[in-house]
Amino acid sequence: MEMFIISVILATILITPFALKTLSPYLWMDILYFGDLLRIFVRFVSRRRRRPLFFVLDRFLEQAAALPHKPFIVFENEIYSYTHTDKRSNQVANALRAQRGYRAGDTVALFMGNEPAFLFTWLALAKLGSPVALLNHNIRTKSLLHCFNCCKAKVLIAASELKDAVEDVLPSLTEQGVTVLLMTKHCDTPGIESFSDKVDEAPDTPLPQSLRSHITFKSPAVYIYTSGTTGLPKAAVVNQNRLLTALAVLASNGVTPSDVIYLNLPLYHTAGFIVGFIGSIETGSTIILKRKFSASQFWDDCRKHSVTVIQYIGEVMRYLCSTSKRENDKDHKVRLAIGNGVRADVWREFLSRFGNIQVREFYASTEGNVGFINYAGKIGAIGRVHFLHRKLFPYTLVKYDTERDEPIRDANGLCVESPKGETGLLVSKITDIAPFVGYAQSEEQTERKRLRDVLKKGDLYFNSGDLMRIDEDNFIYFQDRVGDTFRWKGENVATTEVSDILTISDCLKEANVYGVQVPGHEGRIGMAAVTVEEGAQFDGSQMYSHVVSYLPSYARPRFIRIQNAVEVTGTFKQMKMKLVEESFDPGRIQDPLYVLVDNEKAYIPLTAPVYSSIISGNIKL
Repeated sequence: MEMFIISVILATILITPFALKTLSPYLWMDILYFGDLLRIFVRFVSRRRRRPLFFVLDRFLEQAAALPHKPFIVFENEIYSYTHTDKRSNQVANALRAQRGYRAGDTVALFMGNEPAFLFTWLALAKLGSPVALLNHNIRTKSLLHCFNCCKAKVLIAASELKDAVEDVLPSLTEQGVTVLLMTKHCDTPGIESFSDKVDEAPDTPLPQSLRSHITFKSPAVYIYTSGTTGLPKAAVVNQNRLLTALAVLASNGVTPSDVIYLNLPLYHTAGFIVGFIGSIETGSTIILKRKFSASQFWDDCRKHSVTVIQYIGEVMRYLCSTSKRENDKDHKVRLAIGNGVRADVWREFLSRFGNIQVREFYASTEGNVGFINYAGKIGAIGRVHFLHRKLFPYTLVKYDTERDEPIRDANGLCVESPKGETGLLVSKITDIAPFVGYAQSEEQTERKRLRDVLKKGDLYFNSGDLMRIDEDNFIYFQDRVGDTFRWKGENVATTEVSDILTISDCLKEANVYGVQVPGHEGRIGMAAVTVEEGAQFDGSQMYSHVVSYLPSYARPRFIRIQNAVEVTGTFKQMKMKLVEESFDPGRIQDPLYVLVDNEKAYIPLTAPVYSSIISGNIKL
């Protein structure tokens, strides 16, 4: 009998793992994720309790002391150790302290592309207790001034190659009494001061901690800009608490000090700045910094620098898969790819072509209060429902009326939850653990993202603006965006902003901008249905020059449709649904159609043969 009981116990022990794998194949991964969440939460709480207060900068200073000679940034042919980065940021900070028009703690706007000076300057400003606005280096004139004014910055620090863009808005900056510094050793433009020469001459002595003693966890750390539905970018406030939380973004995905991280996404972007830069500070990893993404150089760079971790957005994966196949495609040390927005078919092709790389797809937004990570590696999913995660960050999917552009409510005025398998709007409860800070200088925009009376009267949720679906296995899938913003080449494009730019041209009276899908491409590409001013004619060359002057490449409408009148609803909202459905197909549209062609430097007529070439992929967009 005793032997029988022992045999049963042993059999149970042996059979249980196989039974669990069959009945609940993701249980072990769920348990491991639970452990990761618990570890991150304990570390975060521990840091929150430290005195004096502990911030991201303090973690960097810890790493600089522990890893003084380790390479932190590799850029082109230069290597900057943790110590060099620390000392150079001290020089920047000391030079700025001596600058007229600046006081420690003032907000500063950073207008730079990807270069070490960007990172040195941010660290310097952190040492001075200054919040930093990360300006998109592609924006110009009206958008640039708007973004600068959002954060009430007292100082603008710009890269030397952006001098022309700064000069375009200099009269307005001068009128506001803004100190304008250019990262160059000499500048003869009145109102703009050279700054690199002063940095070189400044001492590298450490900055006193008292300069940042006024900072709390609720203090703004950075302003990161997201597309605004009112037409201009919104400055999302990332406070010190949020940034401290973000330290865990790479470590929680298994990144260690021995990893080498390839950072080619824009540093003004959440992905580049928070995931790539801030995440690397926590892990003590080495960053291979690139000015911009290049599909042709990508894998050669990875081999040259022994890269082990790469970042991506959906388009990056597709671009890499679109390059010519080579015999050494799998000859690299990359083990982990972390990012968001990759289609399932591209995901599969990427793994098939470039080898057994662990892909960690995640979902998050700059201002949002909930995020997901696909820790199970399910192709196509952005994450997985986990009871602990949902307990800490309560969220749900609610039914959404895409025609009325609002959540569906029941007879009691409450939102209706979407059942499994159906698409719904992601909303996340606003709590002390999951706050929504909002946007700088825009209470109206902040309020638009708040959703009240969701599951019960008086509750308050964050409206993500994203449509999701949860399957029977509890995996979460991104479906689409709602409202007046679409996404192209990894960037959010606000339709109203583009409309405003189009209508200040000489020939256009009205413009209705929307995104249309193109086979083989992620997201939606810009298209505009426009009316021409009376007595004027549409000039493709002039319109090309206009959009190139005012809009970054990803925001330029690729297609233009000339209409006699822009259709509106009964409440005078521009109608988009039918336009989106008709897309840019000349076979369905009688109106004149044009397509932007960079080689021609013009919008040219969109003929049936050109349309066919776009659909087949022979013409690249």
